[in-house]
Amino acid sequence: MKKFDISALSIAPLRQGEIMKQGIDSAVSLAKSVDKMGYKRIWFAEHHNHDAYASAATVVMVQHILANTEEIRVGAGGIMLPNHSPLVVAEQFGTLETLFPNRVDLALGRAPGTDQKTADVIRRSNHNGVFFFEREVKDILRFVGDENIQGEVRAYPGVGTNVPLYILGSSTSSAKIAANLGLPYAFGAQFSPSAMEEALAIYRQNFKPSPYLQEPYVFACINVIAADSMEEAFFISTSHLQVYIDIYTNNLSKLIPPTENYLESLSQFELEILQNRLGYTIMGDAETVRHDLIEFQKTYQVDEIIVMSNIYESEKEIRSYEILKHLVDELFES
Repeated sequence: MKKFDISALSIAPLRQGEIMKQGIDSAVSLAKSVDKMGYKRIWFAEHHNHDAYASAATVVMVQHILANTEEIRVGAGGIMLPNHSPLVVAEQFGTLETLFPNRVDLALGRAPGTDQKTADVIRRSNHNGVFFFEREVKDILRFVGDENIQGEVRAYPGVGTNVPLYILGSSTSSAKIAANLGLPYAFGAQFSPSAMEEALAIYRQNFKPSPYLQEPYVFACINVIAADSMEEAFFISTSHLQVYIDIYTNNLSKLIPPTENYLESLSQFELEILQNRLGYTIMGDAETVRHDLIEFQKTYQVDEIIVMSNIYESEKEIRSYEILKHLVDELFES
């Protein structure tokens, strides 16, 4: 089995009854914890017009987390590029790299991270930003690149910082772009796993070595709910299951407390959502998570797994990451 690194992903979720400051504080606690555990990086995703997530101003969140952690890499996972000017993104992350050298990541996505009406308000003049994605990624690569590749317009700070870029996606289109640019590719299986096998194959087969990367580098983001027993894992996973029902019923809400007899309370339609549309999820006690993680890696052979855990209690969330890290360390300790 191919060795892989382990990292974390967060949307700085709010639990039921919480205000934004509590969501941010919980994100800091998680980041501090996974930093001490030895996770490689933690990324924060950009979402807008949603009162259950505190990571809309992603660059501000990244700076706050960097200032409150010691060694872990921190980044945007990602910045939704159609919402932003490439020059401003380069300036922002060039500034972060200047302040926190060798700890900053910039992953870029093609989607707006919100509904179309909100996307119009965010960047009204660029309704077709998704179609310019590859060109704008190249712009950022130049803005943060060395002096000898700069044009007349430059990013200050930015020039010479060489902030590492990553391409996010959940489709074959994003895989082709990452391969063509010779950049690492992160597949979002936590919400859309169906195209993962095809997308990773396309990325690997079409990868072009670049000044940034000589061989393909694949991330997979998946959901992991780990606990000290199967019963506890299933119980706390009910908050996670509700997230996906909310997404596909257009009833987005804050993380709900775990619920007894949860599946029995669902309609047939809701059960079908969980059966057919649930993101790639590993759930269980340590033995079960270990088995499923090995099977996942045998199938996909990724270089790094980024884990997201929708767990209501912060302590249980941190415990889930602790169990997972211990398992991964055991797998490769020899």
